[in-house]
Amino acid sequence: MKTNLSRRAFIASAAASMVPTAIGHAQPRTGSLLSFFADEKEAANTTRGDAGVIDLSHSPYAKLKTVPVGAVVIKDGFWSQRRKTNLADSIPTMRDELLAHGRMDNFLRLNGRSSEPQKGPVYSDSDIYKWTEAVAFALQSGDSPELRKATDAMIHDIVATQEPGGYLNTYYVQDRKPKRMLYETQTTGHELYCVGHMLQGAIAYYRATGDRTLLDAGIRFVDQFLIPNYGPEKNQKGIVAGHPEIEMALIELYRTTGKRQYLDLAGYILHGDSRIPLRPQQITYMFCGIPFTSRTKLEGHAVRAMYACCGATDYYLETGDQSYWKALNALWKDLAAHQLYITGGVGAREAGEAFGDAYELPNASAYGESCAAIGNMMWNWRMLAASGEARFTDVIERALYNGINSGMSLDGKTYCYRNPLAFDPSRNSGDWQAPGNNIRNPWYDTTCCPPNLERTFASLPGYFYSTSSDGVYVHLYDNSEMNWRLHNGNGLKIEQRTNYPWDGDVKLTVNPATPSEFAMYVRISGWSANTTVNVNGTPVNGAREGEYLAIHRQWSANDTIELNFDMTSRLIKANPAVTEDRGRVAFQRGPIVFCMEHLDQSDHKHAMDLTGYTVQVNAATTSRFDPSLLDGVMVLEHPGAFSHSTAEKGLYYSVLNDEKVDEAPTTLKLIPYYAWANRSPAAMQVWIPYSRV
Repeated sequence: MKTNLSRRAFIASAAASMVPTAIGHAQPRTGSLLSFFADEKEAANTTRGDAGVIDLSHSPYAKLKTVPVGAVVIKDGFWSQRRKTNLADSIPTMRDELLAHGRMDNFLRLNGRSSEPQKGPVYSDSDIYKWTEAVAFALQSGDSPELRKATDAMIHDIVATQEPGGYLNTYYVQDRKPKRMLYETQTTGHELYCVGHMLQGAIAYYRATGDRTLLDAGIRFVDQFLIPNYGPEKNQKGIVAGHPEIEMALIELYRTTGKRQYLDLAGYILHGDSRIPLRPQQITYMFCGIPFTSRTKLEGHAVRAMYACCGATDYYLETGDQSYWKALNALWKDLAAHQLYITGGVGAREAGEAFGDAYELPNASAYGESCAAIGNMMWNWRMLAASGEARFTDVIERALYNGINSGMSLDGKTYCYRNPLAFDPSRNSGDWQAPGNNIRNPWYDTTCCPPNLERTFASLPGYFYSTSSDGVYVHLYDNSEMNWRLHNGNGLKIEQRTNYPWDGDVKLTVNPATPSEFAMYVRISGWSANTTVNVNGTPVNGAREGEYLAIHRQWSANDTIELNFDMTSRLIKANPAVTEDRGRVAFQRGPIVFCMEHLDQSDHKHAMDLTGYTVQVNAATTSRFDPSLLDGVMVLEHPGAFSHSTAEKGLYYSVLNDEKVDEAPTTLKLIPYYAWANRSPAAMQVWIPYSRV
C-alpha cells in the first residue's frame, strides 16, 4: 500500500507535467477557450450547448470530440422504439418506484415533511441522481414539460436538505453523523459515490435546461465540505473512493467550470493515499486505494473497476499522463483477452459481483451486472475518444446491443440486475437481489441498474458520431440525422438510412453547409468479414474489419456513402481455456448474439431445461425476420439434434456405451439474446453443445 512516490512528490510531478497548480487554487483550463472566472457560473455557460455525453470540447488529449445528444435524432428503426418506451414508460414508472420505496422520503424527512424513517441502503440517494440524469438526457433530445416539472420539484426538495457547510447525504445524518467520511465509512459508505452521481445528474440537467439548482448544490458540497477538509496535505484527511465514481464526476465538473481544483482532486483520489490503512482484499475489491497506474489486471468488483477505468481515462484525456495510458491499455487487453463475455458483459462471479480469473466466464452463474456492462461501454467510449481506434467501438457495440439491451424488458418496466448466459427457472436461478428470485423485476432494493439503463438509452444519440480535427467519425448505425459542425465551423448534416442490425446495407447522405474537404471515417465492424463501400456509386477500396475507413475528399451537398456489411450468421467458439464453453458454440449475426429459449423448440414439452440439444456445426443457418415476435426480431434456425434420454443415463457411464441412437433430428430456433425472458418463464442458453454429424 506504500508507494515510492510521496503525496507531495505526486502533486509536484503532476503540476510539472501540466499547468503549475496546487490543490486549493483554481487555475484556467490548459489550451481551453475558457479563461478562469471567479464566478464559475459564467464559465459553465460557455460550454453548455456544445457538450456531448461527456464534454471533450477542450480536452487536449482527446483525438475525438463528442457531439451533443441534441444534435442527433434517432429516427424510426432499431433503437427508436426502445427510446420511446424509455421516455414514456421506463422513466415515469421508475419514478413511481422510487417514491413508493421511500427514496424521496429520505430527503423530505430532513425537511420535516415526512415522518417515514430512512429507507434503503447507504447508497440510496444515488438512485434519485441517476434517474435525474436519465431525465436530463431525455430532455436534451426534446422537451417534456410534465417530466421536467416533476424533476424540478424533486431537485428543490433535494437541495433543501443541504447543510450550511455543503454536506448533503440523507444516510449519514442524526445518529449516523459521527460516521461521516471516517476511513471505514469511505470504504463501504458510498458517500462520494452518491456525490459523484449527484454531480453527473446535475451537470446533465444543467446542460439540458440551464437550471443550475442541483449543480450549485454539488459545487457547494465539493468547495465547502470536501476540498477544505480532504486531500493530500497535512491539515487534510485522506480520501479513498470506496466505490469509484467521484473521479469521473469531478473531471466532468472541471470540464464544466474550468476550475483546475476538481481535476487535481480527481488525480489525488486516483493515486490513492497511503495514510489510509487498507487490507489487500479491500484494494482488490474496491479497485482503488493505490495508484491506478500500478494496476495490471482487472479484478474485484466489476462496476467499481469499470468506473475507475472511466475516471482514469478522463484524467488522461485532460493531462496526457502516459503512465495512465500505459495502464489503461494493459487493462483493456486483459478485458478483451480474458474477461469479456460474448454479450459484452463483464463480471463472472456473484460473490463480490466480481471479475474472475483469466478465462473464468461461467454461463448460468455469470453475474454480468447491467451496470458493469454499462460501465464497460462508458470506458470504451473514453478510450475511443483518446485514440480513434475501432477496437473500442466494437466493444461498445457488442455491449450495447447485447449485454446492456438485455437489461431492460421490451415493455420497459422490468429489469435484469444480472445477465447470465444460461438460465433454468425450475432451478431457482433468478436474481438473488430481488424478492421471488425472478430474473426480471420492476424493483431492486439495490436499484442501481434500472436508472443506469434509462440514462444510457436516453443518452444514446450522443454515441453515434464524433468529430476530429480533419473530419467526422461514424460509430453506430441506425436511421438517424446529425446536424452539427466541423471543427472549422462549417455546418454539417449527415443522414443515415438503414435496417441495421437486421440488414447490412447502410446509406449515409453527407450535406456540408458549404462544399469542403474533410474526412468521413466510417467504422467497418469487426464481425463483418466482407464489407463493400461506395461513394456516389463508385467503389472505395481499403475497408478492413475492425477499423475505420477514412474517406478523404471534397464533399458537396447530397454526396452518398453506401456500406454493405456481411450479415452471414456465424458460429463462434470460445478459447479452449474457457472451460464452460468447450464443446459448445454460440450464434452471432451482425452485432447481435442469439440464444435458445425452450419455448421456441419443437421438443420443449419434454423438459423445461435445454439439456439434450446439440448443434450440427457443418450445417447451414437460415435467418428470417418475424415482425410478430418480441416486437419484431430476426430468428435463426439451424439443424441440430435432441436426446430424449439424457435424464435416463446414469451420472457416469462408459464412453463405449455413449451411442447416439436416442438422438432425433430437430431444428433449433434462436432469438436475439437481448429479447430473452420477455415471455413466460423459460430456460435459455447462449452456448450450445455441438457435433459434426
